[in-house]
Amino acid sequence: MAKKAFALRLDDKLLSALQRWADDEFRSVNGQIEYLLHDALRKAGRLPAKKPEVSDHNSDKYSDDKAE
Repeated sequence: MAKKAFALRLDDKLLSALQRWADDEFRSVNGQIEYLLHDALRKAGRLPAKKPEVSDHNSDKYSDDKAE
């Protein structure tokens, strides 16, 4: 996924609050903003939800035990 840089102007209080929140979650401010935007877009139905990963594990691994 390519990322595009752009300038974002924020009020000092908003930036400080974002910095504290990001610090609490061990993220950068940029990472926190990305996380919040992604989550908000997903919840609003404007971003597709992640598709569940298909497991490569054999779901019938115990089927031989049942046959006995």
